[in-house]
Amino acid sequence: MPVNWTEEYDVVVAGSGGGGMSGTYTAAREGLSVLLLEASDKFGGTTAYSGGGGMWFPCNPVLQRAGTDDTIDDALTYYRAVVGDRTPQELQETYVRGGAPLIEYLEKDDNLAFEMLPWPDYFGKAPGARLDGQRHTMPSPLPVSEAPELRDIVRGPLDVDRLGASTPDDYFVGDRALVARFLKAISAYPDATLSLNSTLVELVTEGGRVTGAIVERGGETVAIRARRGVLLAAGGFEGNEEMRARYGVPGLARDTMGPASNTGKAHQAGMAVGADTDLMDQAWWSPGLTHPDGRSAFALWFTGGIFVNQNGERFVNESAPYDRLGRAVIDQLDDDALSLPFWMIYDDTEGEIPPVKASNVSFDETEKYRAAGLWHTAETLDELATKIDVPADALIATVERFNSMVDRGSDEDFGRGDEAYDRAFSGGELPLTAITRGPFHAAAFGISDLGTKGGLRTDSHARVLDSAGTVIPGLYAAGNTMAAPSGTTYPGGGNPIGTSMLFSHLAVRDMVDE
Repeated sequence: MPVNWTEEYDVVVAGSGGGGMSGTYTAAREGLSVLLLEASDKFGGTTAYSGGGGMWFPCNPVLQRAGTDDTIDDALTYYRAVVGDRTPQELQETYVRGGAPLIEYLEKDDNLAFEMLPWPDYFGKAPGARLDGQRHTMPSPLPVSEAPELRDIVRGPLDVDRLGASTPDDYFVGDRALVARFLKAISAYPDATLSLNSTLVELVTEGGRVTGAIVERGGETVAIRARRGVLLAAGGFEGNEEMRARYGVPGLARDTMGPASNTGKAHQAGMAVGADTDLMDQAWWSPGLTHPDGRSAFALWFTGGIFVNQNGERFVNESAPYDRLGRAVIDQLDDDALSLPFWMIYDDTEGEIPPVKASNVSFDETEKYRAAGLWHTAETLDELATKIDVPADALIATVERFNSMVDRGSDEDFGRGDEAYDRAFSGGELPLTAITRGPFHAAAFGISDLGTKGGLRTDSHARVLDSAGTVIPGLYAAGNTMAAPSGTTYPGGGNPIGTSMLFSHLAVRDMVDE
């Protein structure tokens, strides 16, 4: 049956994070008419919640100007060593080689500015690892005064959505700046249309080709034709509890850092037209500091403390990169060696508030954590153990052993401080702080994620593949709607956003070349 098209564009993009913005910008700049669909009432997706994620793009012009001596071959050696054979080598190489040309392309627009933010690779002992952080790039801050119309339509920061804080009126920073800069750049192109509160719910196919999408917008259902293609860059399905359960994704939707609108509808639309999937049980993990609303939020930058399990014993390197730490927690849960919550044990050196310098969601009043049973204080470790229901003798022995290793300057049990990332938040010093000064404290932790990373399987042009490995014409995917090139690992800060931006860009370049 012929489709009654309501609107028609060259390109339709679902999602407005770093990937959706990159694809929309590329389409507009290359002379195509483009419609960006954002399911929520704010632009930015999970990207806009990132305070320092940036992009892992080795040897890009920003880093070259800073004097890096890195090479693409070294970066590729590292990436392949970390990811292994879990994903296609061609996909891995496309990502590692593609970031530098993308930054060069974007920097030709004065609205898009970037700078280096050193961030060590997450597997410091792997061959080709960069320990000085010279593979990481961030968008430059943008004064809100240069784009005041964007202040209330760019998502985040997290405190705005979760705590009701006021939207900052001075600068767009972190990856809110990336979203704002893209919006500013896209506004120069009259053939680019951006639509909030617009959800892609179905793909239209004709003769085996995706030719458009069914969209719910403003209480109406409309059919929108895409002459060149549809790009699905709508984030993960981390907010969909049913999908998480179906695919075996650990954790709960309430504890994700993705926006509530990330429910997997783009995934479902792709699968309905025959798209193959991969990595559907995977996410970008992190430990989660549990807050009074019951949600465990991504936390890093620990200046003290140790994690203990229900037996009062340490079980992990607390300073490890957050995804590696999160995976260690999940492994322990899978083996029934750990139950939630697990506890951060720390002394009174910095007071009662946990020594967590990047909680990502600001701390609430201390009394609320106490009332919720999330924070406990006692004059002795023996008393603290009773309050958190762990064996007192084991907790005391654990702390004593840890303190002895601090004195010796080496974590002989879990290697805390052995890699560059471990020392990234301690000025390069060993991140071991003795637990000696009472009163003693415990804070509850759970498992959080930055979004799921399983999705539609693609080739190196971001073209979606079916179960036979054949391209589905007219359909593309990127970001967390795409099965991640990094497989079951998180090679370095900026991989999620960098991957999303690059493969969205490549998708549209493929459409341009049609």
